[in-house]
Amino acid sequence: MGKMILRNLEIGDAGWLIEQHGMLYARDEGFDRTFEALVAEVLADFIRHHDPACERAFIAEENGTRLGSIFCVRNDEQTARLRLFLLMPEVRGRGLGRYLLDTCMGWARDRGYRRMRLSTHESHRAACALYARAGWRCVASKPVRSFGVDLVEQDWEIDL
Repeated sequence: MGKMILRNLEIGDAGWLIEQHGMLYARDEGFDRTFEALVAEVLADFIRHHDPACERAFIAEENGTRLGSIFCVRNDEQTARLRLFLLMPEVRGRGLGRYLLDTCMGWARDRGYRRMRLSTHESHRAACALYARAGWRCVASKPVRSFGVDLVEQDWEIDL
């Protein structure tokens, strides 16, 4: 086992994130190609427009292998949005998800954000359990048809 590092977004990461999100969510949840398109749009917007003073990508890497990601983006002056939280299946259950979440929340707090928000789906049970353990609250829930499947979309938030 090598040393795990967290680094910012680099060349090649966007393509990897689009591919991994697309493949893993298709395999695990039956999502169609429109999910990959959404991830591509989120990344394109981040790459073109993000403000490094208040927005940040964290890519977890070990021995040159990407293990996961989490992004902090500006929602408004007081609120950060968590996006593109991904853990590769082979590293789930090792505490990396909590480490990424804590790092992202701490970074947002250090930048003066008062709260964080995220959107997810009820079917992402492990992620939702992680959010709940970290003190996040589910503040809205509604059935939707997205990415070719029926889902329950959830909004979560936490005060920093």
